[in-house]
Amino acid sequence: MNRQSVPTWTGKALLLLGIGSIVLAFSVSALTAPDITAQSSLNGTDDEEFKVAIGLQSGTNRFGGMDEAHVRMINNTGTTLWEYGDAHAYFDVSVLDNGTVLTAFMKKGYQSGCEPYDTPCSKTGFRLIKPDPEPHVIREYTFPVRSDVNSEVHDVELLPSGEVVLTDMDHERVFTVDGDEITWSWNASSRYDAPPDPTKTDWLHINDVDFLGNDRFLVSVRNAKQLVIIERGAGVQQVINADESKRVLNQQHNPQQLTEDAVLVADSHNDRVVELIRENGDWTPGWTLHDTGEVPFDWPRDADRLPDGRTLITDTLNNRVVMVDENGTELWSHQANYLPYEADYVGVGENATGPVLSTDDSSVNSNSRISIPVVSYLLDSARHVVALPFWVTELHVLVLVGGLISSGFGGYLELTANQ
Repeated sequence: MNRQSVPTWTGKALLLLGIGSIVLAFSVSALTAPDITAQSSLNGTDDEEFKVAIGLQSGTNRFGGMDEAHVRMINNTGTTLWEYGDAHAYFDVSVLDNGTVLTAFMKKGYQSGCEPYDTPCSKTGFRLIKPDPEPHVIREYTFPVRSDVNSEVHDVELLPSGEVVLTDMDHERVFTVDGDEITWSWNASSRYDAPPDPTKTDWLHINDVDFLGNDRFLVSVRNAKQLVIIERGAGVQQVINADESKRVLNQQHNPQQLTEDAVLVADSHNDRVVELIRENGDWTPGWTLHDTGEVPFDWPRDADRLPDGRTLITDTLNNRVVMVDENGTELWSHQANYLPYEADYVGVGENATGPVLSTDDSSVNSNSRISIPVVSYLLDSARHVVALPFWVTELHVLVLVGGLISSGFGGYLELTANQ
């Protein structure tokens, strides 16, 4: 197009249109979005008293963390009763019958015991924290890992035998310890094709292990998008989500077996909590929840079905813990900053389960998020690098790109018109 044929006002108009569309889209969304930071009380009152322990991850640079990792105990009003730090990440938390808290953690900067890795190194493992009179560690088990990201112990559980079972993402295994002695180990390489050195890559990201009784364990193999049931001494007995053509999970966390034919899963990269129901040998979604309190889930990493049918959900990238009823209605919420990984409702117990909610018509709510090829992928990737507001969607990305193009072209026309 000949420069003289472009009206002199076109550059200014495109510049203003581009900037105005960006400002309008983002400001309107920010002003009309629900207040995700508001503490809600159960059924609108504080009549039911309860406590929740939360493992706050943070402390990892890819999330912009400021080493704010804590185990935190709160009550139903959101008041912090106590907390303990001294780590760069906390993950699973379990309140034991005697009131101590068993938690998985990672800490950097160890100056000894780093072999075969260089000093200083990161170590991971578990801690047993006693809250009284001041929170302090009464037992700790650690081992060195190659990296402080994707090599941590994410889950730990005390077994009836007195042993402790852990996941290990550095060597991609599940193992038990008695004191400092390893008493049993299942290595994922016995089933999956392993790279030459699993410690050099985020191969499977085994992130959860639950004791099912009778020497059986439910294990989450995140990067394979599968759940496996392992029998001690016998290996894999069952695989959930095995058929690649029928897979419904995407990098899940913290599955909870409700019955032999029902598993509740925090289906993280599908941004939902879902019951998987086995029918005729296939596992298909039943009760499914994509959002609560008008806020879509963003990388939920824990969902616990309580005995009374309520579900406690850790919505990680929205920095909140919420409790919902059977219909998905929000009953309680707490803004739990610094990337909450898992929450434990005190008094229920690690192995307690609740009812299966799936029925013939078990759709709680549909996914309100739109999906646009490439744009959705880029937005999802960005959310794992920077903390974006929960209300930012693919439409905002399109407006941003369109606005930048419009204002950039308008600015170019303005500059060339004045030459």
